[in-house]
Amino acid sequence: MSRLFGTAGIRGGYLEKVTPELAYRVGLAVAFYVGQWGSATVGHDVRTTSPLLAQLVAAGLMAGGLDAIYLGLVPTPVLAYSVPHTRSRAGIVVTASHNPPPDNGMKVFDQDGMEYTRNMEDELERLILGDDQARLHASWDRVGRLVQGSEVAEEYVRDLVEDMTVPVPRYRPVVAVDCANGAASNVTPRVLRELGARVVSLNCHPDGFFPGRMPEPRPDVLRSYTEALPSLSVEALLAHDGDADRLAMVLPARGFVKQDLLIALFAREKLKERRGTVIVSVDVGLEVEDVVESMGGRIVRAKLGKTHEKLRESPGAVMAAEPWKLIDPEWGPWVDGVYQAAFLVRISMDEGVPLDRLIEQIPFYPSIRMAVRLAGDSDKEMLYRIISEKLMSGIDGEPVRVMDIDGVRVEFKDRSWVLVRPSGTERKLRVYAQATDRRRLLDIVERIRRIMSEAAEKGNIHIRGVEEQLNLDRTTF
Repeated sequence: MSRLFGTAGIRGGYLEKVTPELAYRVGLAVAFYVGQWGSATVGHDVRTTSPLLAQLVAAGLMAGGLDAIYLGLVPTPVLAYSVPHTRSRAGIVVTASHNPPPDNGMKVFDQDGMEYTRNMEDELERLILGDDQARLHASWDRVGRLVQGSEVAEEYVRDLVEDMTVPVPRYRPVVAVDCANGAASNVTPRVLRELGARVVSLNCHPDGFFPGRMPEPRPDVLRSYTEALPSLSVEALLAHDGDADRLAMVLPARGFVKQDLLIALFAREKLKERRGTVIVSVDVGLEVEDVVESMGGRIVRAKLGKTHEKLRESPGAVMAAEPWKLIDPEWGPWVDGVYQAAFLVRISMDEGVPLDRLIEQIPFYPSIRMAVRLAGDSDKEMLYRIISEKLMSGIDGEPVRVMDIDGVRVEFKDRSWVLVRPSGTERKLRVYAQATDRRRLLDIVERIRRIMSEAAEKGNIHIRGVEEQLNLDRTTF
């Protein structure tokens, strides 16, 4: 079991898991891992501890023999872009993404701008935690330099605008952009304006205390916008997390747009260009399947947080996505929320259709996401096994397919499906379900609730609460 790296790099409380010493060790280990020559890029998000940790990462890289190209405050996608753009050997961003303000973390990218795989992280972790740190240091005559790279963010904006510009726009969307006081505050609004959209900026002054809202763009966090947006005369809100690798959409007076609909829209547009494989995480639903199949594409499933690893196995894939996150290999092999925002605006301008009408073009099926919170003495794995076994024995129908690449996903003849997976970071069990009609979905949900209740009675399992996000329409709230 990995001690440092989770599903998205290293992440945790400052001075608890993520310390100044660890930041230095990460930089030093990366320099040794890539061969102690060349350069690596370093950037950070808005958190109060991020500049400190980023400079220590840079110091570790230099001590290990690499030139550290210091970008300063940038979104994570800009850091990923910077690696191939500067012909560097690696890149490290200091960020805790959508976590609360006290947390921080680090994520490492390879020379192509792709996140390190689990195997690469395991090798890096052995170096970081090793006792013989002296052997990782370069000699006095091979210590790296500190190079300022503040111009890279401008080059990212220039290249993205050039890539996404519609020569003859048929429509100019009016959108609000909420950057959560995060790293994209001076990037996404500029990109969209330069593309020709009219933009209202919200929470776009960088602040590591995140005063506007919590940095995770979940439905409950964005709930208050539904009533406020009509007064701004915008057709949609595009909302980032703290480091802008994620994007969510909220429609005025309607609510949070289900993530599968955005993934399906992106897949439709990419498959218009060429047929091929669309990589999606195991929790993505029927909307994406229908669109991909209708366009002559093929679905390949991956673990949550690891779509980039599956992309390595399918180098010709059209795109890779999971809720909130999109990778377009033609732009770069990294998750990019700024690119997502630009892509949405481009589709609207090119097709001459407002964003809400684009969403209406995508098929919809009701679904639910559940997070089962357990007490500290409860056996999460036992509850997972009980629910999994019950699912595989059938819920009013025999399973036609079972996938166990990330938890257990059970699919039934009527196209309904259920996924159960233990959280990798919290004492939670996550349950996802979808059906082609509301009644079937609600029947499945009731069955799952009974299974959990029975399991709690039989075993040492104490359920503290269940959070539910029920989608019976294209938008939620």
